[in-house]
Amino acid sequence: MTIDAFRRIDLSLTERSRDLLERLSRDERVAMLHQAMPAVERLGIRPFHTGCEALHGLAWVGVATVFPQPVGLAATWDPEFVTRVGELVATEVRAKRASGADVDLNVWAPVVNTLRHPAWGRNEEGYSEDPHYTGQLGAAYSRGLRGDHPRVWKTVPSLKHFLAYSNETDRSATSSEMSPRTLHEEELPAFRPAIEQKVAGSMMLAYNRVNGVPAHTQPELVAEARSWSDESIAVVSDAGAPSFLVSIQRAQPDKVHGAAALVRSGMDSFTDDGPDPIPSLEAVRGALAQGLLTDDDVDAAVLRLLEMRIRTGEFDGEDDPYAAIGPDEIDTPAARELAREAVARQVVLLRNDAGILPLADPSRVAVIGPLADVVLTDWYSGTTPYAVGIAQGVRDRYPGAAVEVVTGADTVALRAASGYVAAAPDGVVDAVATDRTDASLFDVTDWGDGILTLRSHASGRLLTGGAWPMRADAERVGGWVVQESFRRHVHEDGSWSLLHLGSGRWVRVVRDVGLLVAEGVTLDDATRFEVETVRRGLDEVTRAAAAADVVLVAVGNDPHLSGRETADRPHLLLPAAATDLWQAARSANPRSVLTIVSSFPYVLADAADAATVVWSSHAGQELGHGLLDVLSGDREPSGRLAQSWPAHPDQAGDLFDYDTQRQQATYRHQPAPYAFAFGHGLGYGDVVYEAVEADAGTVTAPAPTLRHPALDPRDDEQVITARVRLENRSERAVEELVQVYSVAPELPIAAPRRLLLGYTRVRVEPGETRTAEVRFTVERLAVWDGEALRVQPGDYRLAAGPSADALDVSAILTVTD
Repeated sequence: MTIDAFRRIDLSLTERSRDLLERLSRDERVAMLHQAMPAVERLGIRPFHTGCEALHGLAWVGVATVFPQPVGLAATWDPEFVTRVGELVATEVRAKRASGADVDLNVWAPVVNTLRHPAWGRNEEGYSEDPHYTGQLGAAYSRGLRGDHPRVWKTVPSLKHFLAYSNETDRSATSSEMSPRTLHEEELPAFRPAIEQKVAGSMMLAYNRVNGVPAHTQPELVAEARSWSDESIAVVSDAGAPSFLVSIQRAQPDKVHGAAALVRSGMDSFTDDGPDPIPSLEAVRGALAQGLLTDDDVDAAVLRLLEMRIRTGEFDGEDDPYAAIGPDEIDTPAARELAREAVARQVVLLRNDAGILPLADPSRVAVIGPLADVVLTDWYSGTTPYAVGIAQGVRDRYPGAAVEVVTGADTVALRAASGYVAAAPDGVVDAVATDRTDASLFDVTDWGDGILTLRSHASGRLLTGGAWPMRADAERVGGWVVQESFRRHVHEDGSWSLLHLGSGRWVRVVRDVGLLVAEGVTLDDATRFEVETVRRGLDEVTRAAAAADVVLVAVGNDPHLSGRETADRPHLLLPAAATDLWQAARSANPRSVLTIVSSFPYVLADAADAATVVWSSHAGQELGHGLLDVLSGDREPSGRLAQSWPAHPDQAGDLFDYDTQRQQATYRHQPAPYAFAFGHGLGYGDVVYEAVEADAGTVTAPAPTLRHPALDPRDDEQVITARVRLENRSERAVEELVQVYSVAPELPIAAPRRLLLGYTRVRVEPGETRTAEVRFTVERLAVWDGEALRVQPGDYRLAAGPSADALDVSAILTVTD
């Protein structure tokens, strides 16, 4: 029997994809341009859709292992470990597909937009403010997702979001003004490594405009990215962006012209109108009919998409090396172990001035705050198979200790003119009860800036405005439009009216039947509720803290509130609701640990003087276990910040100004010390940096180039080895992240104040002196001179230390022409 050429694994990818393209009719080719590609039954080709969310675990299709957010994974400073995480995620994608779920093998991850501003709503999705470290980790995660088979990709990663995307406010309308220098020094280097190393086979375009032109129609930039590899890169749109080209950006008069501009600019796949391909395909056909597109334009785009599909082994049958992955390879014991390790490795000990950590064996522990015993997941998380919160982690680590959880929420009863608001066990809510009972009680949590959630004692679930009438049956805050958050208006008489934030409508009580609905247009429409405070949260915090040996104050953000996709953060301050809890706990018990679980850095505000501070990202199912592994001292703290924590908000600069040099933003350009600098993190021991020297004191500047340097040296680059001597003068081993920076002299073209050249991890035993070797290339010193990346001659200070703000030792590296 003759095998179709596109199914023959002995042929090249080009031969196979070309054969398949030629078998498709014109209409079948056009149909491949939408995210939802139809089956071609006569060829035995199944439907396929681009885009499986796998940012830090498989998302949106049921149970899967949930790893720390990318900003947390970056704190491991271990690309090989990040690759291991990617490998497991790809296995679970394959396993979920084998279970019959609607999953295909083009994964929309990783996000390699640099975290240049901590107010960006999607901060949790990125890795670092350093573009080269971002690029290194993006390549590492992509390598795991891709797998190591030479022909078949386990999954095909899509890098997101190309290019210059870092604000949610008006994200499809704003223009990121990008100088050639910023483009070449701080944007393109984050995308290049994964493509150049051939571990990313796709790329998603960004919503924003770049220098006034939609990022989706920038053919020169797309061509630049494709030039980094001799393998094809399938380019997909972000969701809805093709329509925004016409409706918001007004760059094209209609969808027909929009489709032509998109395809001609190098975009291959329309992610638009949800699963309905008809509007997009009609626009493409219209563009062909009007001569705005040619069949060759369409064929070029389809060919790249077919190559992506062939890479997944879709047409290889039993020759797909990953075909044996079955549904049972989700949530395996190995996955649980890796998830726990990932949590522990990303925990950062920010401050330990009081010597509280590691914990002695406590007999009584108070875990305080809204994050005391919950595991919160973000928009791009999967469904955890189980969840271990912080308090449960304490219980498991110290089974003999008494562990008390106090969320700090006020317990209140709300009474309308018609009666008390009460919830039934099934979540039905009304305001008709004449007496206050347990069914009338709600725990009110303040997440900052007046954003509240109300949890019913009767149902154990959150009040939600997502149903009509309202119910108290939401398990958690979530959804594209959050339905579980409210803001209170306090009237002069102390009564409350509640604004449902998801709809922008006021809560009122329906006449005669007493049901609650979120449909009041104005405050005058809102019901006034008398408030009876049954239990004051801060009083409970004080009581529990005073009775404990040690207190963990667990505060931070809910990833669906005050900073997420579609919404930038209102400010950088740790909210007053959190600092009030901290102040109450610390006043009652000085052995308190400020334990921040968040998607982003904070300015600590009224908690700035906390003597003991620990940070974790929202780290997934094993949060409690992994965190306690570190707090107990079972693991040495090894996490280090990949993003600076400002001492005050001004250090972050303007959210909409992408020129970090002009703003003196990020560690590269900021002259003043941060609260916690890039690279910062403590161990339980004390390492002293004694000296640094390079294996070459003088080097010759390489020729100017258009190739962006990377943290990982390439074979044809000039490599320098910095040797850093350090001594552990304490009684505990330290897992040290040795960092080497360039501190530039005055130069004709001003270079960054500091620039990370390289790093390595070393374990230093008590009393040991070690020499750590850090390799980097001279090309890392290059700046854009208007035409190319050029290394300027001069005497550069080669500095080493535990963070960008603590460069304890240095030596001179002289660069000559």
